[in-house]
Amino acid sequence: MAFIDDQRAQGHAVESICRVLREQGLAVAARTYRAWKRANRPVADRTHSDAQVLDAVRDLAWRTEKRIDPATGETLERRRLAPEGLYGRRKMTALVRRKRLPDASAGAVDRAMRVLGLSGVRRDKGVRTTIPAKDGKRAGDLLDRDFTAPAPNRVWVTDFTYVRTWAGFVYVAFIVDLFAQRIVAWHAATTKHTDLVMTPLRIAIWQRDREGRPVNGSELIHHSDAGSQYTSIHFTEHLELEGISPSIGSVGDAYDNALMETINGLYKAECVRTTVFHAGPYRDLADVEHGTSYWVDWYNHERLHGSLGMMTPVEYEQHHYTTLSREP
Repeated sequence: MAFIDDQRAQGHAVESICRVLREQGLAVAARTYRAWKRANRPVADRTHSDAQVLDAVRDLAWRTEKRIDPATGETLERRRLAPEGLYGRRKMTALVRRKRLPDASAGAVDRAMRVLGLSGVRRDKGVRTTIPAKDGKRAGDLLDRDFTAPAPNRVWVTDFTYVRTWAGFVYVAFIVDLFAQRIVAWHAATTKHTDLVMTPLRIAIWQRDREGRPVNGSELIHHSDAGSQYTSIHFTEHLELEGISPSIGSVGDAYDNALMETINGLYKAECVRTTVFHAGPYRDLADVEHGTSYWVDWYNHERLHGSLGMMTPVEYEQHHYTTLSREP
């Protein structure tokens, strides 16, 4: 509009200016210009709402980090993509309604994300890391692809994935409680020995006891794939000592442990392949542990899950226990 104003001041007609602009790929009508020039022109409600949603999405998707320059002592600010900036349109709409604007429309959020260049992170196809045991002896599948649980500490699923670093490969194992899809334990190591999967099991049992929700082994199922780490004598004996029932899916079938394949995919897409949780490349084991701890904390306490009604895993568990202890 300012350009048309400038050309009119040089003696050109509005229709001629708009025709040239259309030839150059900028479609604008003469009536649009005249409506813009009209005094006290009303601003559309959608323009107001879109501006509010745009501000909300920008504030939620980015955060400002402050640090002191050791050389000059000045306070430096840097804008950095927040974990919520990885959301797609559906979860971003839920986040905006939850945090800022309860009446925000999905269309307004979609338009705001396009303006800001946000599209959500996508998961890539994974690489096989699990190698089945040679003897083929393993426990049966107690889940039969039913990835639901009536309460916490009833079904845990586990698996591990890899992270490529400058110092070599680092392997990260997770244990997830099926009820709220909460990561109850994780462990990173540079080898794929049995301790890689044994350590998070001990951590998960300790963590639940620390929260005041101790594990009852007779009620808990531990489900994994047929990797040699999970079928080892050392690991199966530990499950037996804790009274936990082992469950192992079939060989070469990702659907028998589909939930953990999803968690691994989220971890690789959101944490490993972005610089949101760790600035720069992963150099060694310490870098992987730093980024993974940040991601797991965000996943459990902040990340919205569509399968949980846009609640976080911790909120979902707390809601369950609150319902059980409700007064008459």
